[in-house]
Amino acid sequence: MVIDQATYNQKKIHRQVLIFIIKILVYAAVVYVNLTQRELFKKYEVIGSISNALSLFLGANLLISIGWLVMISWYLRKNHLKRLTRDNFVLGINRISSVLNTVMALVSVMVLFGVNPFNMFVSVSIAAAAFALLSKDYVTNMINGLIIMFSDQLSLGDQIRVGDFRGKVLDITLINVVLQNDDDDLVLIPNSVIFSTMVLNQSKQNIKKLTIEFELDLKYQSSPDELEQSLKSVLRPFASNITENSFSLKILEIKKDLVHYKVQFLIPRPDKETERRMRRLLINMILSFSGREVNTTENGG
Repeated sequence: MVIDQATYNQKKIHRQVLIFIIKILVYAAVVYVNLTQRELFKKYEVIGSISNALSLFLGANLLISIGWLVMISWYLRKNHLKRLTRDNFVLGINRISSVLNTVMALVSVMVLFGVNPFNMFVSVSIAAAAFALLSKDYVTNMINGLIIMFSDQLSLGDQIRVGDFRGKVLDITLINVVLQNDDDDLVLIPNSVIFSTMVLNQSKQNIKKLTIEFELDLKYQSSPDELEQSLKSVLRPFASNITENSFSLKILEIKKDLVHYKVQFLIPRPDKETERRMRRLLINMILSFSGREVNTTENGG
């Protein structure tokens, strides 16, 4: 049975509300037990430790959830976005709330085993400082990840190029940016690389440049004008997918036996399947011109 996105989102919202109500009820029950069963806890210290740890974790979790809800609601209302919208700001708030919940879970475990959290944190802080010095790249990636999440330079769904890699941004974590390339492979790029490398964001202009470089043997040469008209003619079925007057054929280099060409044009509404079909038609036409001697390089810029 197929469920549409709206129905799925509605069920997800209901599930989140139900989980939140259950946490409130459980927290209220734990607080009630803490207030009414002090004599029992004196007799059985283990039960008291469990109850204290549980109330601490649930209380902190509820506060974090309320803060998360207030921030997300304010952001969605301010930008007139739909509920369950997943963009950089929402992603960043989700990551921060996860980190805070993890910290409070560790504190609750300390309380459970009777460890003083303050003394433990002093020791852990010293160890963390030493660890940070030894793994500064990891810390740098985390900081850069938060900067990316709360900036508008990269967004989920953007088509970007980083060095030799290009693809759609599927996720931004505290460690790396996850891309999906044209072959549907997942490429993980460390956040520090994003900050130290030139990044081309094609989606910010809402336009994409398709480029194919190829070489033709001189003995199979036609005139550049004839070649250009032939390549244009094969793309006529896709005229609505190409920006008007953006098609160009350039001679990059004339070698002893080869001519190096580059054909490129703009696509105002990027579509992966349409791009593949256009590339295939162009390459078939290039092959028909060359007879058999051709080297092609495909790019999307």
